[in-house]
Amino acid sequence: MKPLSLQAQPGRWPGKVSAFLLAGLWALTLATGLRAAPVLDTSPVAARHGTAHLPPHWDRGAFMEIFVRAYQDSDGDGIGDLRGLISRLDYLKDLGIRGIWLMPITRSADGDHGYATTDFRDIEPAYGTLADFDELLRQAHARGIGVITDYVINHAAHQHPAFQQALKGPGPDNPWRDWFVWSQDAPQGWDIWGKNPWYHVAARPWEWTGDPKDLPPAPPGAQDFYFGTFGPHMPDFNMRKPEVVNYHLDSLRFWLNRGLDGFRLDAVPHLVENNAKDWNDQPESRQLTKRFQDLIRAYPNRTVVCEATAEPQAYGDPAVCGGAFAFGYVHHFVKAAQGEAASVQQLAEYYRKARPTMATFVSNHDRFAGQRLWDQVGGDVARYKVAAAGYLLQPGTPYIYYGEEVGQAGVPGLDGDLPLRAPMSWRPDAAGAGFTSGTPFRPVAPNVLTHNAQTQAQLQAQDPRSILSFYKAMLALRNTRPSIARGSFEHSFADGLVLGFQRRLEGERTVVLINYGTGLASVRVPDLPPGQALRSAYPAGGALSARVGRDGSATLHLAPLSVRVFDIGSAQAQAAPAVGRKGVNTTKASKATKATKAAKGAKPKQEGKAVKRPKQAQSAPAANQRTTPSSAGKGAAPSTAPTR
Repeated sequence: MKPLSLQAQPGRWPGKVSAFLLAGLWALTLATGLRAAPVLDTSPVAARHGTAHLPPHWDRGAFMEIFVRAYQDSDGDGIGDLRGLISRLDYLKDLGIRGIWLMPITRSADGDHGYATTDFRDIEPAYGTLADFDELLRQAHARGIGVITDYVINHAAHQHPAFQQALKGPGPDNPWRDWFVWSQDAPQGWDIWGKNPWYHVAARPWEWTGDPKDLPPAPPGAQDFYFGTFGPHMPDFNMRKPEVVNYHLDSLRFWLNRGLDGFRLDAVPHLVENNAKDWNDQPESRQLTKRFQDLIRAYPNRTVVCEATAEPQAYGDPAVCGGAFAFGYVHHFVKAAQGEAASVQQLAEYYRKARPTMATFVSNHDRFAGQRLWDQVGGDVARYKVAAAGYLLQPGTPYIYYGEEVGQAGVPGLDGDLPLRAPMSWRPDAAGAGFTSGTPFRPVAPNVLTHNAQTQAQLQAQDPRSILSFYKAMLALRNTRPSIARGSFEHSFADGLVLGFQRRLEGERTVVLINYGTGLASVRVPDLPPGQALRSAYPAGGALSARVGRDGSATLHLAPLSVRVFDIGSAQAQAAPAVGRKGVNTTKASKATKATKAAKGAKPKQEGKAVKRPKQAQSAPAANQRTTPSSAGKGAAPSTAPTR
């Protein structure tokens, strides 16, 4: 089978022209009823490993998850694009971001999220061209920022040329039929997230606009069904067919050869289904995931993270994916901030056993993972900060969802995941939010006038306690203290609503304390080197130092809903100043004894100030506490289908 390849290339055709020509040629193929190869580049791609573009350990810094459609529009059409993203790279660098994860940017049929792929080797025309993508990589690498993209292995759009060809039926002259999963008769007993994943071709289910659960059943005796885990508009690839696997391996190389720094592999536990009972996270899916991981990591200094909701720690193992989002755990960051002591205990325990290759977050593009952080905590800024501090200072790779760093809220009144995927709030502009000079494709955030990048940056100078200032400070700690970015996780404890843990790498040792309670707290920190000094790394306004007793403990005092970070007597602490609330280094001339005297008279109102030893006050859970499907239990899969 010789593929017809009309892949648009830089300098060949402009993106919109190539899209028009490709669509026209495919329409001609359909109109003539030919069973020739569709307009699809399936040509082999040889690996060009090249050299590393970024310093070692770049992927242990914080990532920003970006929905390109919603980030920055460069041409006034109301849709974000790659050129717009390039214009915001300096903002990301200043924030302290080390990597960006782009939701799907390949050509797609959905006109929105991008998970309904129609071409795995081209850019969505609304976002730009392959030349724009290459420029993004050059500009990001010049700023020390890596770029990874979503890669949707499990399924394609029903408009994908191969599926359109497969719909013409089985036969020796249609090699595309077996690229997807078919059954002549209606399979029985299947239930995936409350729906039957088998769809009757004659009913044209891809035209259904309602919930797939409400599709009318096929008539008795109906024949010709295809399989779609995520609904009728996205049929599953047949990953048992070597040609399909090779197509994806070659497509991964296509992007890696251009300089892409890695992938977020979508929905990998669903690559292979064995029967109605054994459909999720089968051994064959794990084996394929390992094969994809090996290909990616064969390129120097590349990274990979997987979406695997059922058993994420298994996929975090290098024997499978080597990195995975910590579903079943991450909801504890918010629940702890809402005053749940059991979640504080979970935060103390998880990384005692979990691999540091896990990835953490407090919200993302899927509703099953929770609302935007602003909505989860009901706009309580103090709770917002301590929720963020937990995942930004623990092991694993933190993924910040775009707009989170300025307190962007979700958009009410929209269905499904749409409230989470609104335009980025750049300026206090109720019409376009600084996202576009035209009409935005979706309403802007309801709190855009107060919580946007411009206003938060101005507040940084006037009030160093702004959300943006806090995120900069946390990322500055991660970027300047290797023990936080990639050190061990030791001596963790939960004392009521106080979380404590230590991070260590070589000669650097860091103590992190977070008070999730609404009352002042006095906490005894054990397992410290006797006689050593604890020097404040955050905040700059806190007590400069404390001394560890002979028993290897120190008693410290924490303001309500506050974060304290200390360096334990390292050589770095002798020379390095503390990270201030503005996220920059601030010189401290005061001696420790002077700071201690000042601390005794400190008022408990200001976050991070030392106070006299009050007892820990427990706080009740916030009234707006939200439980997401992923919080049903450790390793729980979402109870509803992730919306695509």
